[in-house]
Amino acid sequence: MNIICSPAGIMDPAFPGQGVLDMAGSGFENTLLDLNMYCSPGELEDVGKPKVAAWKKKEAAEPEWKKKVPISEEPARLSREVKPFLEKCAGAKIEVSVAIAPCLKWSTKREDLEVLLTRLAQESIKVCGQAGIPYLIVQPLFASVARGAEWEKNRAYFLGLAESAGENGVRLLLQNQCRDVNGHLSRGICAAPGEAADWIDRLNRELGEERFGFCMDVGVYNLCGQNMREAAVTLGSRVKAVILRDCNGRDKSAMLPFTCVNGGRSVTDWLGLIRGLREIGFDGELILHFEDTACAFSPLLRPELMRLAKATAEYFRWQIGIENFLKKYKSVVLFGAGRMCRNYMKCYGEKYPPLYTCDNNQALWGTEVCGLTVKDPESLKGLPEDCAILICNIFYREIEKQLREMGVGNPIDYFNDEYMPFFDME
Repeated sequence: MNIICSPAGIMDPAFPGQGVLDMAGSGFENTLLDLNMYCSPGELEDVGKPKVAAWKKKEAAEPEWKKKVPISEEPARLSREVKPFLEKCAGAKIEVSVAIAPCLKWSTKREDLEVLLTRLAQESIKVCGQAGIPYLIVQPLFASVARGAEWEKNRAYFLGLAESAGENGVRLLLQNQCRDVNGHLSRGICAAPGEAADWIDRLNRELGEERFGFCMDVGVYNLCGQNMREAAVTLGSRVKAVILRDCNGRDKSAMLPFTCVNGGRSVTDWLGLIRGLREIGFDGELILHFEDTACAFSPLLRPELMRLAKATAEYFRWQIGIENFLKKYKSVVLFGAGRMCRNYMKCYGEKYPPLYTCDNNQALWGTEVCGLTVKDPESLKGLPEDCAILICNIFYREIEKQLREMGVGNPIDYFNDEYMPFFDME
């Protein structure tokens, strides 16, 4: 599972060096090429509109690098504009794994940009081919599409992109959409998981190959009030990428996961998301998008924020792929005989049975929990060297310190039951 850091809010596309260094310094090895940073939804909204005199006056005073012809007027320049970013990434040994094609605002009323969007998508495919980027997220057409004609319009659009995508070795990912109608957010094209799955299957069948996949945008599902576990399970192996971003469920934003809270609890249904991705065995591109959080922090604090972001992404990778973590060890012993131990046994005890558990509570020594004998922590000194100890207690670091001070040299890891498939309720 690749952890990918979106550069939005972190990097200035005209001067990408510092943003790339911040990503590399925080341990990120993969990033995203967001082509909206070079041709924004706002720019597309203004295509063909006359510039007012005040804008022209301001334009005359701007530096030369800001006077370039917009990408929307010259899409072929896209590959040249992204070159500095790609070169900086290569120098920092950061791989660019996914790209996003330029897209429209959710609230757009423009219905005359289909030709331009097609041209931009084609240029985006070429950029991916030249840079060796395997995935391109492409927004379905919606602004010029009559109700009931969504599939036929997008069928022609995506199949028209498929030949170039095949020649460049690029896989196209559709993405769930939101619509902003006079300030009211509602479900857009591909928001319904069943519809999205059907579109992808039909496109791949017509091509005779798997050229299309799906990108789940967690923020959009949250805004639309959708069940994320159900979405993940319905889409299944079609999901090749997931965009992790938090929001308050009302406003479009990209916050660091777990930072939008109400009453001390996350607004986003992370439990449903993690359970769903775990259930389908997701092992694709995990994209961390926290533009608004990054913009709110001083550039001086940003390196510290980036380290927290990396740790957050690693936490998601660990939770989603928890069985890969459990498979690491030939044998395990648990530390803790409480609720977390019972949850481990209920969810994984049969598949990954521990030798026993232990606990600091002397009253429990010699008793049984879920069929496991509870022993004195001193028993851990006699474990085989390759047997791991999984701490099933929220006082992880304190217990690890205790065991190390006892002279226990076995691998010690933490088990966490916040996102189990189900919980022991006894």
